[in-house]
Amino acid sequence: MALRGRPGGAPAREDEPRREERAEQQAPAQQGPGLPPPPPVDYGVFMQGLVQAMQMQAHTQAALQAQLEAQMVLMNGVAGES
Repeated sequence: MALRGRPGGAPAREDEPRREERAEQQAPAQQGPGLPPPPPVDYGVFMQGLVQAMQMQAHTQAALQAQLEAQMVLMNGVAGES
């Protein structure tokens, strides 16, 4: 009679569920039909949107940098007057 293999050679206890039984218990029950497949992706449109978003981010970053530099000039000018 072959014993089920366990780490250290210890046999499985009767009150412990077997690995296959635990896997079945953890698997979610499928309810109804699955989701429909996603619509096809137009990668040209996707890339256009990605490029546009990156250009907008670069423009926004440049505007924020210019605003920060202008504030620093004002702060240094005000601090230098006292």
